[in-house]
Amino acid sequence: MKKIKYFIVMAISTVIVATSCTDKYLDTENLYGKSLESYYKTPTDIEEAMAGVYNAMYTPNVHSNESMAACLMSDMMLGGGGPDDKSAKWVDNFEDPLEDTYRNMWTQSYNGISRANAIIEKTADADFSSYFSSPEEAQQFKDQAIGEALFMRAFYYFRLAKFFGGVPLIIALDTPRDSPRATYSETFAQIASDLKLAIETMPDTPFPSIPTSSYGHANKWVAEAYLGRVYLFYTGYMTNMEGTSTSELPLVDGGSLSASDVASYLEDCINNSGHQLTPDFRNLWPYSYVNQAAGTTVLPWAATEGLSWVGQDGSSPTFGSGNFETMFVQRFSFGDWQWSNGAIYTNRLCLFTALRGNSLSPFGQGWGWCTVNPKLWNSWDAADPRKEGSILEVGNADQGTGAYAPNQGDHETGFFSKKYTALQHDDGSGSVKGMFVQMYDWGNADIQLMHAQDFIFMRYADVLLMHSEITQTADGLNAVRARAGLPAIGYSLAALKQERLHEFAFEGLRWFDIVRWGDVDTAFDYTLNVNNSGTPATYHANYRTETKGLVPIPETEIRLSNGIYQQNPGW
Repeated sequence: MKKIKYFIVMAISTVIVATSCTDKYLDTENLYGKSLESYYKTPTDIEEAMAGVYNAMYTPNVHSNESMAACLMSDMMLGGGGPDDKSAKWVDNFEDPLEDTYRNMWTQSYNGISRANAIIEKTADADFSSYFSSPEEAQQFKDQAIGEALFMRAFYYFRLAKFFGGVPLIIALDTPRDSPRATYSETFAQIASDLKLAIETMPDTPFPSIPTSSYGHANKWVAEAYLGRVYLFYTGYMTNMEGTSTSELPLVDGGSLSASDVASYLEDCINNSGHQLTPDFRNLWPYSYVNQAAGTTVLPWAATEGLSWVGQDGSSPTFGSGNFETMFVQRFSFGDWQWSNGAIYTNRLCLFTALRGNSLSPFGQGWGWCTVNPKLWNSWDAADPRKEGSILEVGNADQGTGAYAPNQGDHETGFFSKKYTALQHDDGSGSVKGMFVQMYDWGNADIQLMHAQDFIFMRYADVLLMHSEITQTADGLNAVRARAGLPAIGYSLAALKQERLHEFAFEGLRWFDIVRWGDVDTAFDYTLNVNNSGTPATYHANYRTETKGLVPIPETEIRLSNGIYQQNPGW
């Protein structure tokens, strides 16, 4: 089998700025490192530097992983894990006794921002014409690089703002690193301005024409989709959490973007990107491939439903039939313990949310975090194929969980996420190994390192639902419902909310949705009966309204700022 072709860059080129207290060393050429003066001169330099920008997505501390934190805080997932998994329960219960739970998110985001700043500034003056067959090709390369860096800077600032609120804006290489926190609106003005300029800068190459080698990189269509997401989050948060009603997204120059402005960007994406919905929602997820990978039926339900994975490498994947819906992802490989921080390059959401204490086929063992709220299962119409396509019910032979042994973890509800989980099957010799490990012939079959499933940040279905929400029209909403075999309905915010819940369950979006809608204040007004490692118990999450949906600024960063940063309310 082919070796996996998208190994995560583990060592990135580092910008070295040397200083000395003796003049004779100031004129010495740096023979070993790359400096701001000598780097960013060739396409290879830019590609290496861009790899460094994307590398900042990966965080050593699992709680600083955006998707993990958002799932744990969601009202549709519980803390779970075992009795010793205290940190998962703390996040789930909106506690931070360690004070630095989210510090990796903070530091890695600023690493990515700093690397993006360097590309934005240095690429503008670079001449790539000698590396391409025409000046037009050279300019297109430059435009893509600058636009992509602008997008990634916005991506990292949006991540910071969603979790921490207003943050220091470091948008140039010479910006003082001790800048104070910007206001919430100032932060979002920078995000919106970067996205707008990225859209205006990047080429409008249709998605099917983008080569597989560029899959996972941002493009114009991704930036347009994110502008919709940023608009909805900012206007919703300001209106429903801050009590300052607004329908405008501010820009740095003092202007703003209206709902119709943002809708126009989404319409450009809808009409010209080449993205489309996958005909069967369930074929977006790799469980739909496990029977083909195993060469026999290990998931009877998938065989009965005729599922067939579209893959995760774009329109021409190594495995699968072609994925035109996924727009922006965090790519994952396998990792290895011999590498520094090697485990961060495997999708730990799959590991941490997989079945605890149960190694079945095709669903493997993990740590049992983020058990699913049974309220979702009980309220979800069985006629909607997304229900069984999203939730893994244990003790069901048709779902491959007939042999599930309960009482292995805390907050057990009988339900787990099916979208991101451990997948495995017999390798033909009687040994059960990870599906991705076998697909790519990877040597290390450790259950903690075998999850090469991409995490999807943006799907085309979200573009359609965001367009419906912004325009208060039903076309996008009903397109998503039609894919699920559901009848058309009229637009209402209540219908839109339910559709987003069912379409994006366990994809790290629910928490941010209930925050921006202002529903977070009442979302946790319930108590559940659960099983804590064999003992009947009750579950209740103690969300505190005074936090306004934000997590604490890492205490280490507050101390390093010498009092410039103020802690968020409630922390």
